[in-house]
Amino acid sequence: MKISRRVFQLLLAWCFVPVAGGAVLAQEIQRPYEPTVGQEGKDVVWVPTPEVLVEKMLDLAKVTPQDYVMDLGSGDGRNIIAAAKRGARALGVEYNPDMVELSRREAAKHGVADKARFVQGDMYEADISQATVMALFLLPDNLEKLTPKFLDLKPGARMVLNGFAVPGWEADVTERAEGDCGSWCTAMLYIVPARVSGTWRLPQGELKLEQKFQVLTGTLSRGGNSIPIKDGRLRGEEIGFTAGGTKYQGRVNGDAMHGTNGSWSAARIRPIE
Repeated sequence: MKISRRVFQLLLAWCFVPVAGGAVLAQEIQRPYEPTVGQEGKDVVWVPTPEVLVEKMLDLAKVTPQDYVMDLGSGDGRNIIAAAKRGARALGVEYNPDMVELSRREAAKHGVADKARFVQGDMYEADISQATVMALFLLPDNLEKLTPKFLDLKPGARMVLNGFAVPGWEADVTERAEGDCGSWCTAMLYIVPARVSGTWRLPQGELKLEQKFQVLTGTLSRGGNSIPIKDGRLRGEEIGFTAGGTKYQGRVNGDAMHGTNGSWSAARIRPIE
């Protein structure tokens, strides 16, 4: 059957109408994912940390290329990407797979995909044992559930938080960011303390310590007298307290403590049960 050139052109145009429409529809479907502030997540709603506060948090933690930084509920990845820009290896754990893909794209765009990694997962199940820095924006309830994991980090590991404190744990440093940070301007630094609860033997006597995060109470027994310690505090592995007018400053190393310049030493006898 022969048809005219004009009819052929009309038939061809008609045939491509649905194809063109499908192409437009495909473009709409494939449009990159964009999160919405306040959107619901598994454990929290998503509210991004202002960029100026991200930098303040990383400044407080003194992040260097030697650090391994982690973020739980990492959202769009900004904490991890900012840490990677400082040369640190960094990992974000995020439950929303769309957020994970968005974070990976952003890391690639900023040229740090080799240092900033993102995985889909539950923050309560994540292995954080190798982290030297935790950069977090979580609710108090989330932080309270995660506290046992935090305390299992290596002594001296740093945690920097946006806005909400760890319930019952006093921050070592609290500072405010300057600039455009809206309602979220406060950064808190926590330094994971060594675990020293228990009984220790010193040349001066027997030291019994009780610990609540980085704060210490207890007694030093010598010559039949029990002397309460004062101003007891830990900063990572650094320990300090006063007993009977004598100030003790030193460092904890597992089951041993050593005073500054060898001024005193202690060995753990037993932990508090």
